[in-house]
Amino acid sequence: MKKYVLLLGVAVLSACASKPPPPDWQANAFAAINSYSSAYLEGNTRVADLEFARATTEVSRTGRTDLMARLALVRCATQVASLVFEPCTAYLALATDAQPPEQAYAAFIGGQWTRLDTKLLPVAYQGLVASHASASSAVSQLNQIEDPLSRLVAAGVLLQREQISDIDIGLAAETASNQGWRRPLLAWLGVQLKRAQSAGDTAQAVRLQRRIDLVLQTPTR
Repeated sequence: MKKYVLLLGVAVLSACASKPPPPDWQANAFAAINSYSSAYLEGNTRVADLEFARATTEVSRTGRTDLMARLALVRCATQVASLVFEPCTAYLALATDAQPPEQAYAAFIGGQWTRLDTKLLPVAYQGLVASHASASSAVSQLNQIEDPLSRLVAAGVLLQREQISDIDIGLAAETASNQGWRRPLLAWLGVQLKRAQSAGDTAQAVRLQRRIDLVLQTPTR
């Protein structure tokens, strides 16, 4: 996930004084997309929408539709991490201008892994896709993905593909919990609660409901 934020063309300010700073639009877009991600994951929709609109404005100044396609993917992937499964319409409108790595990433987050060239994906996802190549595969490498948001994106895709285990659902919930990300935490706790209820595990369901209630009582920043 971090790769696709950086791939917006945002250059990190160099410590070397001999190098010129990046254009203003790059620094502004980078700041805005990071603010969007933080606000969205915290459950602050109003701020998230404002920051994403700011990022869109900055990137649109370039006239580069391929960068706009990347920006759309960042938003859709963040939603997948919170179990919001909707067509990535903004990306689809620009898909013909997207580069092969972005096309592969779009297929990845959409759960469309047939004939997916894993070499075009970020390294963190390549083993995951290989281990879930068939619908019956139960081998997961989710715990090997170090970046928390990337891990949640992968977990969301596995849930969408109905290839996720209870252990990995728990890992996703605790990943969101450790980061204090309210929106995905509520989503993943909800998945756990439904599974506990379906299994007739009343004690577990009650415990999970207490956690959900606690999060719901916490206001967004």
